[in-house]
Amino acid sequence: MLKWALIFFILSIVFGFFGFTGAARFSKGVAKFLVVLFVIMLLLAILFIVLAAMAVY
Repeated sequence: MLKWALIFFILSIVFGFFGFTGAARFSKGVAKFLVVLFVIMLLLAILFIVLAAMAVY
């Protein structure tokens, strides 16, 4: 139980740092970029899988 308390304490310190320093705004932009990047990579992977499956059959 003490382990979880320590984990939540550390997380609260980190999130407090992001909230009070304005770094959350920067993190939000990075997160949006990464989501778009990974969605594009997912769509490309699906496209290549479908094309490979069509070539096999």
